[in-house]
Amino acid sequence: MTAPVTVAELTDRVLAGGLGADPARARVSVAFTIRQGARHATRSRAYRNEVVGLRVGRAVGSCAVEPDDPAASAAEECAGETVASLLDHESQALRIAALDAYLMDNHPHTAPSVVIPSGTSLEKSLARARSVVELLPSSVERVLVVGVVNSLLHCLRERGTDYVPCDLKGGTTEYGEAVRTDAFAELGACDAVLASGMTLANGTFEPLLAHARRTGTPLALFAQTGSAVLPWFVGAGVSAVSAEPYPFFWLDGGPSVIYRYREPRCWN
Repeated sequence: MTAPVTVAELTDRVLAGGLGADPARARVSVAFTIRQGARHATRSRAYRNEVVGLRVGRAVGSCAVEPDDPAASAAEECAGETVASLLDHESQALRIAALDAYLMDNHPHTAPSVVIPSGTSLEKSLARARSVVELLPSSVERVLVVGVVNSLLHCLRERGTDYVPCDLKGGTTEYGEAVRTDAFAELGACDAVLASGMTLANGTFEPLLAHARRTGTPLALFAQTGSAVLPWFVGAGVSAVSAEPYPFFWLDGGPSVIYRYREPRCWN
């Protein structure tokens, strides 16, 4: 089996029954939304997260959304719906969450795992960030960070790697750097891309994937959103994925597990 090159292609394989159980018979048993605000100790900035979650069988699929996204209030209506129907939902976020849940249930993570030790929210955030940054080739000199996470920037600075912070929200980083809002305008000046799984929901993943396929630029992804979706693209433009399924590191002070996929990955 070859790796898909678009999310639509991956979705079509699911709908055709080629990747597991009949999605018309797989139903969402639990649907929920998490809303949280965070400000780590010693950090000057706070942020908000909203994540929709759908449980299918043994798995929870997730997709982060912007504050006040209609998907957050619509999520609970998905309880009892089939995966097949939700893969045609008008909300991109709910389509991604359903796809993520289905793939997680039918294809549990098999990549080498990394345990993020118990600790404070900041300690766990930095431990995860160091694990993510390790997915970048050591030769990278300047990385485009799509989806600003200040702990990732901290670890890139520790490593001595230059970066361009980019996020649709704009603003400034913890270090006072201006956050760019047009990732595609910055691609030519960077020799690697480190992008959030949220790119799946806001339409920027596939253009980044196409750029990586065309130019050979390493594309590493850190995924809570779509952690079971994005590994399917490793070897088809994606060079590595840090897959972090629900429950996420910020929900609990105990140990957390993430899975790291890297090229080459064989499909069969």
